[in-house]
Amino acid sequence: MRNSSVILLLILALSTTACAQKTSRSGNTQGICGTVLEKRGNHMPSPDSPPSKGHPVEREILIFPLLNMSQIEAGDNGFIKSVREAKPVETVKSDKAGKFCVSLPAGRYSIVVREPKGLYANLFDAQNNIFPVTVKKGKQETVSVEITHQAVF
Repeated sequence: MRNSSVILLLILALSTTACAQKTSRSGNTQGICGTVLEKRGNHMPSPDSPPSKGHPVEREILIFPLLNMSQIEAGDNGFIKSVREAKPVETVKSDKAGKFCVSLPAGRYSIVVREPKGLYANLFDAQNNIFPVTVKKGKQETVSVEITHQAVF
């Protein structure tokens, strides 16, 4: 009887964890949720085929305090050679559907993806901030992270 009670408690604990993760995706917490999509090959506009939105992928996503191009050593094609002394405030992995969610305090952040060739980001604002996202108090920001270094546009 005790073994079944322990198993029941373990199942309950795992269920609660899964529910908590689903709740964070539904917008009930503060932070960033999104989808990671990879685009490969030819994405040139064509009247014969609609543009591809990409395929969802599992990747490690690093959330840094807002990074500017002046703070990093840039590589080719969106890759980052070095973030120097910058440290991520959170690291999360997208699931098979490309979905990820992370709770964060209000503030400004940069999103970077770990690729086999290194850190990658291909979105910048007018001030050269790298993939900037502003998290507001009580709000869940939604982003789409596109990995395009193997695509042609």
